[in-house]
Amino acid sequence: MDAFFASVEQRDNPELRNKPVIVGGVSERGVVSTCSYEARKFGVHSAMPMFMAREKCPNGIYVSGRYGRYTKVSQDVFKILNEVTPLIEQVSIDEGFLDLSQGKIKDGMEAARYIKNKIYREVELTLSIGISYNKFLAKLASEWNKPNGIKEITKDMVPDILMPLSISKIHGLGKVSVAKLNNMGIYYIKDLYNMPKEFYTEYLGKSGIEIYDRIRGIDNRKVEIVRERKSVGKEKTLKTDTKNKEELLEYIREFSFEIEDVLSRKNVVGKTVTLKFKTKDFENHTRSKTLNNYIGTNSEIYRVAEELLESEELKEDVRLIGVSISSFKETEVEQLSLL
Repeated sequence: MDAFFASVEQRDNPELRNKPVIVGGVSERGVVSTCSYEARKFGVHSAMPMFMAREKCPNGIYVSGRYGRYTKVSQDVFKILNEVTPLIEQVSIDEGFLDLSQGKIKDGMEAARYIKNKIYREVELTLSIGISYNKFLAKLASEWNKPNGIKEITKDMVPDILMPLSISKIHGLGKVSVAKLNNMGIYYIKDLYNMPKEFYTEYLGKSGIEIYDRIRGIDNRKVEIVRERKSVGKEKTLKTDTKNKEELLEYIREFSFEIEDVLSRKNVVGKTVTLKFKTKDFENHTRSKTLNNYIGTNSEIYRVAEELLESEELKEDVRLIGVSISSFKETEVEQLSLL
C-alpha cells in the first residue's frame, strides 16, 4: 500500500488530502510511523524522531496513529486479494506476496489491474504492485514506480535491469553489509555482480550465496501460507538506533494492533508475551512474561510488553525491536440459548 497509515487518514478526512500528513507519536519524543508523499518532499520518513520531522516540515499535520482503524482497512484490502488467489503470504499490515499459479486470474498484469481498480473503487486507496517470476524481483518491482505504480520484471530483463541499482536494494543485505561493501568501493549491483563467487561467502557469510543468486535473478523461496504458528509477532529494524523508550513504545503499540489482527483472524488467544530487542552491537535480548489468563487485545498485549520494556535498563542503543505472543488456545465460542 502507498503511505498506508497516512493515506487512510487522508481518505477519512478530506481536509488532509494533498497536505503533508505525518502519523505517529505526537509528543516530542515520539517517532514517525508513516508520512504522506507530500511530507516526504520535505525529507520526512518513517522511524524519524518526531522532533526532527517538525524541524523539516513545520507546517505538517501531525496525527496520532489509529492502529485499530488501519487493521480494519487492511482486512478489507486482503479480502480483495483473496478474490484473486488463495495463495497469499501476508508480510505485514500493508504488504503481501501473491502466487497466481492457483488463482482466478493467472496473468500478472491482468491481476494487478483488477486489484488496483477494485481497491481504489471499494477501499479508496492506491497501492503499488510488482510482478515477476520470483519474490525478490516482485518486491523490487513493487518499489519501482511508487506511488500507485505497476512494474513487471521479466526473465529477459535480468540481469541488465538490476545493474544500475544500489546494492541497498538487495533483499538480505543489511545496513552493516552495505556499509562494509561501500567501504570496498562496491556501491552498485554491477560492481558486486563482477566479484567472484568466493567473495560472497567470504565477506557476506551464510547469506552470501543467496545474494549471489538473487542478483542473477534466482530466488527459490515460495509464497508460504503459515497455517500453524507457535507464535505471532512483529519486529522492525530501526532506521536510526535509539534507547529512547518513548520511541520504542510507539513501535510496540503499532505491533500490538497488528498482532491482535492476526489473533482475531485465527480465533486464538495467548498467554506468553515476549519482548525482543537487538542492540547496536548486534547483541540479542529477549524477555518474556507468562500470564495466568489468556489475552488477545492490543491493549493487553501492549500493557505486558510495556512492562517488560520499562523493566529494562537500556545501556546501548537499540537497532531492532519486536513483540510476540505464544502459548495459544482457540477462542471459545459460547452457544447462546434462544430461551
